[in-house]
Amino acid sequence: MINGKNIHKAYGKIQVLKGVDIHISRGEVVSIVGPSGSGKSTLLHILGTLDKADSGEVTMNGQDIQLLSSKKLAAFRNENIGFVFQFHHLLPEFSALENVCIPAWIGGRKKKQVEQRAKELLGILGVAHRMDNKPNELSGGEQQRVAVARALINQPSIVFADEPTGNLDTANAKELHDLIFDLRSKFEQTFLIVTHNEELAQLSDRVLQMKDGLIM
Repeated sequence: MINGKNIHKAYGKIQVLKGVDIHISRGEVVSIVGPSGSGKSTLLHILGTLDKADSGEVTMNGQDIQLLSSKKLAAFRNENIGFVFQFHHLLPEFSALENVCIPAWIGGRKKKQVEQRAKELLGILGVAHRMDNKPNELSGGEQQRVAVARALINQPSIVFADEPTGNLDTANAKELHDLIFDLRSKFEQTFLIVTHNEELAQLSDRVLQMKDGLIM
């Protein structure tokens, strides 16, 4: 699914990634843990095409993503990758249903089919009754579930999650982690999760420990 070889990244004089090698297989749930500043989020953003490595190689489904033009990379990201962040980044002027639909609309898919799929996902995630509510009318846990539905709308082969439970209380955090495994079972998707919560990370298929810009 994903291969990263000898990935380096610096910001100014600060070396954040110092030659990371990583392999993620299809259908795995993999967590990356480590102290703040160890390079976890930077690695996730590079693998997720949101940032570029200074050097090294990143392939996804056999495609060298570093060679794609900006336009082709945006299309590849929209079709293949879903994102869930600590802060849900829902658009406040749109309803929950509309927020879920937006990536598919950007991808040019038909409105009726997209809305039907979005309603199905909101149902699976237990927030179908909130589809007409705007983000400020939802609880933190409900907002994050809507964000997960949005990440899944284009049926991506992999979902990248950057501290997805960092803004949730313990009960909601546990629910979200359980939900990720349910979704993997239903849709056979791959999940790569950056988290500070090592207890929850242990539920993953594999846990990768980062320190000082390397996977230990």
